[in-house]
Amino acid sequence: MIKVGFPDKVPDEKLEFAVIVARHDGKWVLCKHRKRDTYECPGGHRETGENIESTARRELWEETGAESFSLTQIGPYSVEDGEKTTYGMFYYAEIEKFGELPELEIERIELMETQPTAWSYPQIQPYLLEKVREIYSL
Repeated sequence: MIKVGFPDKVPDEKLEFAVIVARHDGKWVLCKHRKRDTYECPGGHRETGENIESTARRELWEETGAESFSLTQIGPYSVEDGEKTTYGMFYYAEIEKFGELPELEIERIELMETQPTAWSYPQIQPYLLEKVREIYSL
């Protein structure tokens, strides 16, 4: 079973991912991957030598086409699967303007009033979205 946690601190070198819970005009911004029939928050792996905020900014653009946005760091999160624990940094973004979606792994974005029932990572991302709802009273 997967367990999501929100530790106070995580050493920078352990942060492997950046995940962004994003909104635009009061709706959740979710991505539909080309190889899946499910939805996910923008985010992905940190590249070698990249700082974690740059990862978040890059992934938000690559997966949504966001051109103008505010980005706020929420804090680290952990995912424990019984064998190992991985860590990422968790962000919230308000997207003001979209450009063209890059032709990468995301097929399209969807603006949703409620969270989807078909998540790509159902044991992780709903918890991140709920955390943002709590923090920002959304």
